Amino acid sequence: MNNIINNMYISELETYFLDLGEKKFRAKQLFEAIHKQKIKNLDKLTTFSQDLKDKINNSSEIYGVKKVLELKSKLDETKKYLFELHDENVIESVLMKYKYGYTVCISTQVGCKMGCAFCASTKKGLIRNLYASEMLDEIYEIERLNDINVSNIVLMGSGEALDNFDELIRFIELISAKEGKNLSKRNITISTCGLADKILKLAEYDYPITLTISLHNADEEERKKIMPITRKYPFDELIPALKEYQAKINKRISFEYVLIDGLNDSYQSALDIKNLLKDIKSHINLIPLNKIKEYDEEPSTSENINKFKKYLEDFGFNVTIRRELGADINASCGQLRNNYLEQ
Repeated sequence: MNNIINNMYISELETYFLDLGEKKFRAKQLFEAIHKQKIKNLDKLTTFSQDLKDKINNSSEIYGVKKVLELKSKLDETKKYLFELHDENVIESVLMKYKYGYTVCISTQVGCKMGCAFCASTKKGLIRNLYASEMLDEIYEIERLNDINVSNIVLMGSGEALDNFDELIRFIELISAKEGKNLSKRNITISTCGLADKILKLAEYDYPITLTISLHNADEEERKKIMPITRKYPFDELIPALKEYQAKINKRISFEYVLIDGLNDSYQSALDIKNLLKDIKSHINLIPLNKIKEYDEEPSTSENINKFKKYLEDFGFNVTIRRELGADINASCGQLRNNYLEQ
């Protein structure tokens, strides 16, 4: 790793400062400035001499994000951001306001290689993984721009979070560090389309995060048609991994389920869910399909969504229908970036 100072743990910064011929205590000062005070420009760091700032600038980088576009919903207080990275790649993030506070949905990769049929993020493939510092700065920049404190983070934007595993772990450790933002790990939600081996690896860290699985069909052959990752991680690998994860972490697992008219919204589809998840303590989040031009199917009707919810509740599941936020600004992941790239 380069000397990306906003991507380093305090222990790594200590080594960095010692290599510069400086005292170790500078590491904690710099870490707090970046992650607590959200300083992005060292010129604002009044506790460091100009000579020290020059040394840092000449030997390190700060990798963050820069606002390219902000869209504000007229329907609610949702805001969608297009951010540019140091290499001119662009990503997007969403700010959502709930009764309990502010949530930010962040991207973990530039693009995605998972190939889900209905998702705009994957249509142009995977360009690269994000550094933890870039993920962090999606949050910090939104806090700076809006003068708010974000209390919940959802890693559900562009990219497959578990496909960027090492930087994901670094992100969790940095954002929850007591010397920095000190965000509770319980306020972090990680979404995955079901990378069974990485789910087991995540379990080893014993984080009290919320794990969310993008399910979308509990019939394996049908799921393969819309989620190619099913071929690599079939249910006979995924379900045992989830059971092992749950036994270790002892938290309910969430399942995202995009409802597509005539494809996965029947009584049989609900029955398939019941049979697949019967031994997993779960919560099911139903999401009406968000139409994109690359996918021709239609969202389920309101009537069928409510029927489907009732089927699952009758089977004993805890079910919610996701409240649509920012519908007028295409707030689902990938759309804003794709539109921007096509201009």
